[in-house]
Amino acid sequence: MMKQLDYNSICRIFERFKEQEPEPKGELDHTNAYTLVVAVALSAQATDVGVNKATKDLFPIADTPEKMLALGEERLVEHIKTIGLYKQKAKNVIKMSRILVEDYGGVVPSSRAALQSLPGVGRKTANVVLNMWWGVPAQAVDTHIFRIGNRTGICPGKNVDVVERAIEDNIPAEYQHHAHHWLILHGRYVCKARKPMCANCIIRDLCEFEEKNL
Repeated sequence: MMKQLDYNSICRIFERFKEQEPEPKGELDHTNAYTLVVAVALSAQATDVGVNKATKDLFPIADTPEKMLALGEERLVEHIKTIGLYKQKAKNVIKMSRILVEDYGGVVPSSRAALQSLPGVGRKTANVVLNMWWGVPAQAVDTHIFRIGNRTGICPGKNVDVVERAIEDNIPAEYQHHAHHWLILHGRYVCKARKPMCANCIIRDLCEFEEKNL
């Protein structure tokens, strides 16, 4: 496992991320907390672009759990059938919507435990919603963050839980809110899995990755 970068190097990395993109944003389209939960749940094993394409016509007619239930599972499937695992995801969205209506008055809860109790919502999805909608410095570790955390030494760990704790423990508080967005975007567009664009990387001199593609 990659060794942990020192505190000063991590500070310099996030100073550069912030200078390049002061207010990074998630790329899933949404209009409220409910559509955000649905979008993130649909994004499992799918791209944000693919999810946005599917929800472009869905969210204007089903942007609340009540409207989603009225739409129904069969019509929901028609909207999301281009997304991987769409049948199971449709079932989860309908179940989630019913629980939100019956147990939460149609309002998306703002606690991690309550969010994770919803069908199709794991810790990563809950953390994304907490971060993006309520501004909680929760860290949603996906494949990009796991890869970068270990490649660079910013937040190494053998599994996503360890990487999540490493982010919380080692990244300065002032960068915590945007940390997962900076890391995801860096992994998506620069530090790619197969062919990292190290020559164009703004942190290549601080990164511990031994197989830099220069």
